[in-house]
This record gives sequence, C-alpha cells and structure tokens, in this order.
Amino acid sequence: MSYLFANFGSDHPAVIEAIAEARATGRKIPSVITCPNEMVGMSAAHGYWQASGQPQATLVHVECGTQALAGAVHNAAKGRAPIMIFAGASPVTQEGELKGSRNEFIHWIQDVHDQRGIVRGYVKYDAELKSAKNVKSMVHRAMQFALSEPQGPVYLMGAREIMEETTDPLPDTTASWKAMASSALADDAIKEIGLNLLEARRPLLITSYVGRKPLAVTALVEFCRAAGIGVLDSVPTWLNYPHDDELYLGSQWNEVRQSPLLAEADVIVVVDCDVPWIPSVSRPRPDAKIFHIDTDPLKEQMPLWHIGATASFRADAEVALRQLTHWLRSARIDSEVVRKRIAHYTEIHRMRREALAAAEAMPKSSITVEYLVSCLRKHAPTQTVFLNETITNYKIVTDHLMPTVPGSLLFSGGGSLGWSGGAAVGVKLARPEATVVAICGDGSYMFSVPSSVHWMARRYQTPFLQVVLNNRGWKSPKRAALALHPDGYASRANQLDTGFDPVPDYAGIAAAAGGAWAKKVKDPAEVDEAVVEAYRVVRDEGRCAVLDVWLDHL
Repeated sequence: MSYLFANFGSDHPAVIEAIAEARATGRKIPSVITCPNEMVGMSAAHGYWQASGQPQATLVHVECGTQALAGAVHNAAKGRAPIMIFAGASPVTQEGELKGSRNEFIHWIQDVHDQRGIVRGYVKYDAELKSAKNVKSMVHRAMQFALSEPQGPVYLMGAREIMEETTDPLPDTTASWKAMASSALADDAIKEIGLNLLEARRPLLITSYVGRKPLAVTALVEFCRAAGIGVLDSVPTWLNYPHDDELYLGSQWNEVRQSPLLAEADVIVVVDCDVPWIPSVSRPRPDAKIFHIDTDPLKEQMPLWHIGATASFRADAEVALRQLTHWLRSARIDSEVVRKRIAHYTEIHRMRREALAAAEAMPKSSITVEYLVSCLRKHAPTQTVFLNETITNYKIVTDHLMPTVPGSLLFSGGGSLGWSGGAAVGVKLARPEATVVAICGDGSYMFSVPSSVHWMARRYQTPFLQVVLNNRGWKSPKRAALALHPDGYASRANQLDTGFDPVPDYAGIAAAAGGAWAKKVKDPAEVDEAVVEAYRVVRDEGRCAVLDVWLDHL
C-alpha cells in the first residue's frame, strides 16, 4: 500500500503515535492523506486502485466514521475495489485498567451493539482485532480476501487498548497470504462455447468490467477479431474495448427499446457483466445460446438475478478469453465466415460513428452534452483519464469520449453518487503524469463534498479538471417518475421537488476551498475556448479547474 486515506479520531492515539515514531526514525510506512470527509477519502482510495491496480487503505473514526463512509462502501463493493478499511472502536475498559481506557464522555456514546454490522452487507470480510499478537495475521487475512476474486473491500476494527498493546516483532509472512489463483475454463466448457461459436451467424459479446485488468482488454480484442464477434458494452464500468475498433458496437444503459443487436444475436457470450440487458424492455431472441463467463457468475450479493444462460462458468476473463482464442485457431475457424461477420459489424460501427459525429455539431442556442464532450476529447492531452459520473448522460458521455486505451475511462461501478471528486484525487496520486478529468452532474457534484475534494487536491498537489453538467436539479428521479406515470399528476405538476433553484455557485465552491480556477459557461460559443483554458490551468498552473456548464433546464 502506498497511502493511508485517514480521518483521525480520539480512538487513534496509538496509530498517530506510531506514525510519528516511524517518521522520526525513518521507518517506511504508507504516506498519510488527511481526508476531512470519510466518503471522499474512500473514493480517493478507490480511484487510486482503479488507476494503479494497487489496493489502498482507509482509516475512519469508530461507528460514526464508518457510517460517514456512506455510499463509498457501496461503490467499492459493487465496483469490486479491494480497499482495506480500519476503524477504531470505543475502549473496552472504563476504570483505567488498561492503557487506552475510556477518558472522554464520547467513548460511552460511541459504543454501539454491532459496529461491524454497519458495513457487513458490503464487505468481503469483517473482524475485530482482539490481541496485538495476531494483528499482522488478521491484516494479511483481510487482504487475502480483498484481493481474491471477486475482489472487494474488507473491514477491521480495534479498541484503543488493543492498539496500545506492545508485542514482539513477527517475521514477514506476506508471501504465504497470496490471493487465490485465477481460475480457467475446463476443457469441456471451452469446447462447448467454441462449437457454438463455429456455427453462429451473428455472435455477440457483452461485457461491463473486463477492462479492470488491462491485459484482459488485449485478450478480448484478440478473441473477438479471431472469431468476428461484435462487442456491446452494457452499463460499462471501465473501458472494455477500444471504441475505434470496427467490432465495437457502442454501449447500452436504460434505453426503453429493444436492442436490435440482442434481437439478432444467435450466440451471446456474456463476460464479466452484472446487467447484460433489462428484460422488461430488451432481451435476446428466444432461441439464442447464452454463455456466461464471470468472476462472480452467481452474483452472490444480488437477491434477484437471472439471465437464462445455456451455461455459466466461474473463470478469470483474460485466462478464459485466451483459452477460447487458442481453441478457435486450433479448430481452424472458417476465415470466410469470420470475414463476413466482421464486415457486418463494421457497417454497424460505421453508421454509429457517423451518427455520433452528426450529433457533435456546435449548437446554436443551448449547450449540448455531445458538443461539450467532443471539445473535451478534441483538446485532451495524450495521457488523459476521464471519470464519468453523469448518470442521465452516462451513454452520451461514454459514446462521445471514444476512448481507446485501457484505463482511460473509469466509472464508480456502483450506484451511490459522489465518487468522482475523491476518485479524481486518487487517480492523480496514482498517475501524476496523467491529465485527470472528472465529469459529473450537478447533483453528483454536491454529493461529492467538493469543499473536501478541492482542499485535498490543493494540499496534495493533485490538480484535475472538474466538469459539472448543470441542468439545475436531479433529472433521474423526474425521468423515473414520468416513465412509470406518463399521464399522472407528476406529468402535470409545475415542480417535482427535484430542482436546485436558486442555483449554487458550483465553481465558486471549488475556488474557495481549493483555489481552483473557475468558470461558468452558458453560451455554446464559449465552450471550446473554456475547455482549452481549463486544460492549460491544470497543466501549467498545477491547480484544479472547474467548468460549470449550463445545459437546458431539467
């Protein structure tokens, strides 16, 4: 671990003392990042892992700090982020029996029945440290859970007395606590999938998070090109496939229509995907053969889940895709069949790209997301990482960024808003050479606690560009209400309590908290110049830039 994203409390004297001792004696420890808000801190740890592949740690204050992690725990769980969470606990003695015994009134108030239960539904492992003698093995065990597939956050807690204990140093046993080895497809599974692909006319692959491992993206490209398979992103949480490849067919989110790609496909390979389709509005044709390969094929944390797969397999995506590619080449798949498949999907890809280009025309009145994103893409430096938390504009932003490099487009992987601000700080810490751009809605921006985000960005020199899509409210709940009640009272109401009028000064918040360069943009003619200047500020001045971009009112 490189960093400890910390929000210290009165339960951490031993930790604070140990950090000071390590600094005084030159003992190597993770760098401490002070996080005024716990959710921002955990989001930063999440972003650091996304950008580096290296797990990080978050430290919070008893049950209050655990609760203040808020939706960041959900995002880490659903985004499969291996984050170590450590929380203190109220002292277990009150008469001074042990060092660390209760000496503040808050120690009684913060003593709750089941502190671990607050996050138990979201973590892969939770435990309480009860002796200093086995702290090392408990930490190793927690991280073994966190790093074994499916990855996810883990939670440890310990009272002050345990943290104050002294114990003899133990040997380094890290090598014996490795994550579980990646799993492969069995031979009969490879053959079953391979034979169906040989006979398919319109094979289709659907994924959401293959891209969390860059080498898996390479394996996916090789597999799809070897077999002539079109690729559809379904609610993607990473860049899974280069958008400029002719086999890339775009992304699907909450569109209320039947997908023609799903309706046409006769063999569907679902790889690392939570929601390959929404069956109430769009589903595969009835006779389609569906093969599901996933690090978590049972979706063990989802009470309701079923896709009617012909067969499901627990396997590592990169390993499985390389196995299938090798089998297809050994079976000498018909090159003419592959050529025809590629030609078919190339035409769909071409028409899609033409439609995207047409939508990017500079508007005459209100700023459109399509035009804004095209400007962000056009002027982006070579090494740019985009963070997308735009909710109702997820699809538009994803499609128009047109990313091609693994790790260049990130999402939270979860459904709790406010990830992008802290995550941008974490990504910049992990990749200081990259330009980091966080794009979010105005609702998501307020959820992100921008005062903490931009203070941290200035303190730890992690400048990034924040783009706020400002439609003056929450569009998602309004859209959901009107979708289910198109002729109801809500459709005729003057207001639905989802608006943010009077409008906060979003850019001003960042300027006040973190010295950010801030600009409000309302005219389409100002967009291109504003984007260029924002990139310059981040690059040359080393400080955050915030563009408050006004769209049509929700």
